[in-house]
Amino acid sequence: MGPSVYVKVVGFRDVERHAINTLFRLSLGRPTSYGLWTPEAPVAPRLALIDLDAYEAGLALASPGLNPNLKMICVGRDAPANAWRTFQRPLHWPDVVQAMDSLFAPAETLDVDIDLGDGAAGAGVPPGYKVTLLVDPCKEDRMYLRARLALAGHTEIAEARTGAEALELAKIRHYDLVIVSLDVPDMDGWEMIAQLVALEPAIGSVIVTTTDKSWHVREQAEASGCSGLLEKPFDPLQVVELLQKI
Repeated sequence: MGPSVYVKVVGFRDVERHAINTLFRLSLGRPTSYGLWTPEAPVAPRLALIDLDAYEAGLALASPGLNPNLKMICVGRDAPANAWRTFQRPLHWPDVVQAMDSLFAPAETLDVDIDLGDGAAGAGVPPGYKVTLLVDPCKEDRMYLRARLALAGHTEIAEARTGAEALELAKIRHYDLVIVSLDVPDMDGWEMIAQLVALEPAIGSVIVTTTDKSWHVREQAEASGCSGLLEKPFDPLQVVELLQKI
């Protein structure tokens, strides 16, 4: 296991913060991983990721305690002369991670594609507060969908690994969207979906994910009250198009 690089994050909107946190979590277990720096962290940050459009950025850059040797990746205009790299919005997050990797892991890049295609976070997605539940025994699939959902405006996301966990969460809180895998280990996936769809108040939308690409599965998803179906392995364009429709 390689070093864990702590990153000081300054500013950024909730959706972008969620994407950053997801990228850091996706890096866990890789030769070089990234973590959000806080004052309680065991070591000093080795990198600062700064949103130049945020009020906090001006305070941080003007602070006498700012380490002059700290590498800075800035987002926005009027970057300071000592910024190592500068990016403009709309952000393509893999490019940002690639820049981080070039500093700390030259031989590898973090293989995660969370660009929405046209570069605009949340493009085509109806505005409003959304609460989402992801149900899937596979951690990697949950993390991939978290990244996509964050950029599509779903900033509050809960997770469940089993059908029992999903039903318990759905009974105590209303969800605008539930994305559920048929591969839950503890019960029949269609039975779980039937129980989710029957809940009151009704869940806004239920999307099923599966490796089965047959027409039978699509017909059963529609008959079960699902709003859509996502095939595994996930197709980024299909994910974006479906999120834009719900």
